[in-house]
Amino acid sequence: MINAALAMGRPVIPIFILDPETEAMGAAAKWRLGQSVAAFSAQLAGLGSRLILRKGAAEAVLLALVAQTGAAGVLWQRMYDPAAVARDTKVKATLKARGLIAQSHAGALLIEPWQVETGQGGPYRVYTPFWRAVAGRDFGAPITAPVHLPAPEVWPESDDLGDWTRGMARGAEVLARYTKAGQGAALARLAAFLDGPIGPYQSNRDFPALDATSQMSEYLAWGEISPRRIWADAARPLFEGAAGAEHFRKELVWREFAYHLMHHTPHLLTRNWRDSWDSFPWRGDCADAESWRRGRTGEPFVDAAMREVYVTGRMHNRARMIVASYLTKHLLIDWRVGQAWFADVLTDWDMASNAMGWQWVAGCGPDAAPYFRIFNPAGQAEKFDPDGHYRRRWLAEGRAKPSEDALAFFEAVPKSWAMSAQDAPAKPLIDLRVGRERALAAYSAARA
Repeated sequence: MINAALAMGRPVIPIFILDPETEAMGAAAKWRLGQSVAAFSAQLAGLGSRLILRKGAAEAVLLALVAQTGAAGVLWQRMYDPAAVARDTKVKATLKARGLIAQSHAGALLIEPWQVETGQGGPYRVYTPFWRAVAGRDFGAPITAPVHLPAPEVWPESDDLGDWTRGMARGAEVLARYTKAGQGAALARLAAFLDGPIGPYQSNRDFPALDATSQMSEYLAWGEISPRRIWADAARPLFEGAAGAEHFRKELVWREFAYHLMHHTPHLLTRNWRDSWDSFPWRGDCADAESWRRGRTGEPFVDAAMREVYVTGRMHNRARMIVASYLTKHLLIDWRVGQAWFADVLTDWDMASNAMGWQWVAGCGPDAAPYFRIFNPAGQAEKFDPDGHYRRRWLAEGRAKPSEDALAFFEAVPKSWAMSAQDAPAKPLIDLRVGRERALAAYSAARA
């Protein structure tokens, strides 16, 4: 997008608009967005440019800036969720009606959602054939970043980022200890991953106590690194034939699959993807859901994961599956309750991936886990955290010397939760065997 603007041979005025759609983000996501905007602003300063910040409806803000600066047009990176598509379609029509250049550009994905079709010409509904259709494609080399941006003679005024981000997230000071924002941090983390963990990635990625995953989701979510850069670096000849590298690329394409589905079936975000599940008797928000949110279910693996996400804004992928399965299956609580909580506390929140992940685990989504696949948190802990390192890192109750990470949770949570590291460990909300049998009975009755 920036290179396309440079090709026009005119001054470039980078802008970021905090519109109502963006303001609707969850607390942690908005805080992390602020970190990303600050890092991008500093990066632009190094190019002899600056980032202009404006708050308001996108169309009105852009028209005002065009009038103020005499701009010939507006270019932006394409987004794919229904609200963004509707907004951008309207903006593009308005700008073109005034004789202005209006262009949306790709950048957030390896391939546009409408560029992958089945042999019958429709969208894919299952991941494996989608992977086969995408894996062999040439996505092109990553675009080289410019070293300078031509500036206007007079810069338009800008909002102050501090005014936007003040009070955005509960426990922001705690989150900041675990966050490194910006392109430089993204490239450094990718290099560290490719230098070692990618080799045994396939076998080690399910163990949350290990530093075995790429941690690229946060940087992808905020556009601090492109999927094309990640794909190109992970597909170098050095990794040819390596199982770890191929499995990692499959995870990158899993994200593409989520966007493909969101584009073709946007109800993925709000309704059961399989309408046959509409009559399933999900429980709504309730006291058990609140215990789950607070990491007080009495299942140590579940509670450790819920503490991890509140402190760091991230959660290990294996842990995400376990907490989602426990909520939707052992507790029979609607997947949308969990989806909403993740939207509020994740700093790597991604609308498409979050929705697809929740529906996949619940059993009502595309390519879903079978309804009878119910993760046993105790069994999962025994298998993937056999020495208890992950649980000890994040749980304080009942321990003589809790870790700093475990204690950080009590710094971050609202005082209204009245939680303390000296509290007694939580008692299980439900016996795991009873919960499993109840879920299977409910699923069987619904299918019948």
